[in-house]
Amino acid sequence: MFKTFINAFKIKDIRKKILMTLLLIVIYRLGCFIPIPGVNVELLSQAVQSYDILGFLDLLTGSSFSQFTLFAMGISPYITASIILQLLTIAIPALENLSKQDDGREKIERITRYTGIGLAFVQSIGIFMGLGRTYVTSTLPYGLALVVIAICATGGTALLMWLGERITEVGIGNGISMLIFASIVSRVPATVIGWVQGLVTGTMAWWAFVLVLVLVFAMITLVVYVDRAERRIPITYAKRVVGRKMYGGQSTYLPIKANANGVLPLIFAMTLIQFPGMIAQFWPKSGFYSFYTKYLGSTSVVYFVVYALLIVAFGYFYSAITFNPVEMSKNLQQNGGFILGIRPGKPTGEYLARISSRLTLFGSLFLAVIAILPTLVLRSLGQMTAFGATSILIMVSVAIESTEQLESQMLMRHYKGFLN
Repeated sequence: MFKTFINAFKIKDIRKKILMTLLLIVIYRLGCFIPIPGVNVELLSQAVQSYDILGFLDLLTGSSFSQFTLFAMGISPYITASIILQLLTIAIPALENLSKQDDGREKIERITRYTGIGLAFVQSIGIFMGLGRTYVTSTLPYGLALVVIAICATGGTALLMWLGERITEVGIGNGISMLIFASIVSRVPATVIGWVQGLVTGTMAWWAFVLVLVLVFAMITLVVYVDRAERRIPITYAKRVVGRKMYGGQSTYLPIKANANGVLPLIFAMTLIQFPGMIAQFWPKSGFYSFYTKYLGSTSVVYFVVYALLIVAFGYFYSAITFNPVEMSKNLQQNGGFILGIRPGKPTGEYLARISSRLTLFGSLFLAVIAILPTLVLRSLGQMTAFGATSILIMVSVAIESTEQLESQMLMRHYKGFLN
């Protein structure tokens, strides 16, 4: 990966894209230190440590939420809006037809932006209404103070969406993913320094330090291996004569990634299982809070079982949305392609669906295992760090995807020698 970046930096056009991406990321990180007035930061930091879902939001914002700076709400409202629009595109035929048109995609993207801004406004108000008046220190009336705080936080989210689009257009691409990547990476130095200080002061045993390092490197290796793994289905194209030329006859393969859904099922499952707990903690004397703490608390066995089942369920759900074996089999048949030993048409679709189902089960179980086992080990050692399963999955996936994009851009410019 580092060799690819070094070789890409030697090319003038790609070097400009890399420098522009770094400049926009620096602007993003500078905005993470501009405070929004009227918020009790000390109480909010304590709430982040108490509520798991707020801690997850703080992770995605690079600790901006716990300090409640300009980018406190991060880019997550836009991601949520994108997921909502994807689901509506499948459910509503009008949006599905619109998504197949060139100008229709631009309209859907515009709707996604407006929806993300609206979600950021509602989410920022809802968080402080749920936490209570003590978290707001503004001298303005409570309702007006909430609106002012929400407007500032929403403006930060809108600016982040613009920065992400600029990285996609004039940078190396994947603007939204790069911003999340920068947020998570920004917490890594503090985590490593905390480990070293704990080792020096004696608050962390040397064997625990070694075990954490081994666990982190093992997770990174496993995530890279599974992220690059794919099932290659051989495809053969029949020969056909058009005029005086003969087309087809070559063989290729259809790659299906072992974990095609990425980290999305894990994020969906984490959000769904933690949201009721956050609501219940606003009323700590209620019966629902007692029930949730006893049976669905983050330390109970039921919690991890339900968490794993939700990851698998969302894995199948998202795979059904993103992968259409019937349409893929039709495209193969129309282009004269077929799978050896499988009849074109419906049998091909059933075969692809069966392969996709098995890979989805493997990917979902992989996410469940890597999300639960390392968490239990780190929690037993008292080291809940930035190197969680979600963090590593996002960092590794974005790093690999960015490397592949740089390699493709280098190949487009015929610098094939740099990739040897």
